[in-house]
Amino acid sequence: MDEIKNRIICPLDFAMKLIGTKWKPLVLFHLLEGPVRSGVLQKHLPDISNKMFTQTIRELEKDNLVERIVYPVVPPKVEYKLTKKGYSLENILKSLDAWGLEMMKT
Repeated sequence: MDEIKNRIICPLDFAMKLIGTKWKPLVLFHLLEGPVRSGVLQKHLPDISNKMFTQTIRELEKDNLVERIVYPVVPPKVEYKLTKKGYSLENILKSLDAWGLEMMKT
């Protein structure tokens, strides 16, 4: 994230670099309700490829928006959850969702 900060002049540009891809806001939105297993999260995003899901979730982890939790069980269990920083996007994501719903009605 520091390399992003060093190349940014505008705060909106900084925010868009963190969450501005097609998939990041959707992943973050579906994590608002709490920790979710990888497979369940991917089912909420039926058009995302495995490669794109992995890339997106790794970028969100790198930017400290999402935390990966690995449980020491067999078979392996992995969950993802929002960090405090990730939860700070809650109002924005819910507002976008509500706006999208209104636009779908018109």
